[in-house]
Amino acid sequence: MQERRDIVRFAPSPNGWLHLGHAYSAIFASETARALGGRFLLRIEDIDIGRCRPEYEQAIYEDLAWLGLEWEHPVRRQSEHFADYEAALKRLRDMGLVYPCFATRKEIADAIEGSGIGHARWPVDPDGAPVYPGLYKDIAPAELNRLMWEGRSYAWRIDMEKALARAEEMNGGPIFFHEDAGGPQGQAGRLPIDPMLFGDVVIARKDVPTSYHLAVTVDDAIQNVTVVTRGQDLFPATYVHRLLQILLGLPEPRYRHHPLVRDETGRRLSKSAKDMGLRELRLAGATPAEVRRLAGI
Repeated sequence: MQERRDIVRFAPSPNGWLHLGHAYSAIFASETARALGGRFLLRIEDIDIGRCRPEYEQAIYEDLAWLGLEWEHPVRRQSEHFADYEAALKRLRDMGLVYPCFATRKEIADAIEGSGIGHARWPVDPDGAPVYPGLYKDIAPAELNRLMWEGRSYAWRIDMEKALARAEEMNGGPIFFHEDAGGPQGQAGRLPIDPMLFGDVVIARKDVPTSYHLAVTVDDAIQNVTVVTRGQDLFPATYVHRLLQILLGLPEPRYRHHPLVRDETGRRLSKSAKDMGLRELRLAGATPAEVRRLAGI
């Protein structure tokens, strides 16, 4: 019987130009696949229809090819596979683990302010967002039907406490994930998850039947990804993804979280800060070797 090969992927979002941090992550994934004798995939994570642009996607292909990377075809584009995410969301709904949340940002902010705790002391999740205060979580069926009938916008949130209890029951005990190497504090081995840090995180929305957490979990399973490589900033997201893997009956990959590329002040590079992109470096005459050096590879 033919031995199964590891599969590694790089999954950028086409909502801006790739920068040095993306170059590091792409090369890290490609070289991980090569070291394992595995396959390297490229996936376009374009569920954010409002911000993703065709020119950014085309630049991804051009930048990665310029760096000398090769990937398998066809490339999976998330916007073409909403049915896969809808099916996973339906399964979570049928399990009674998600609920529609109609709260606006202002309602959430007002609830936090009126809690007696205030914004300064209110808990935040690992991404820095305020933990959801539970509005609309236990509303009466009649009120839920009214809001649905009115056509109000809503997000599907996972009932994290209920979901974790169900997942641990399905797993036969506490849930762990395997970090090959490279956690933020140098963690490696069999590590516990703590998805409660995120609270009732958004899993999908009315207009888009998925979120980053749900889409990436489903995609990795569909594409048979065995090693997930990504930046250390996404280390806590593994808690939510491992939880979803258990609930949806999906296979468990291994993880390798790599260091982030930072500027001279220690700030990590980002699209929102408009850090210099690979496209600008290419047009300025930089070579792939120079980019590798700048990225610390």
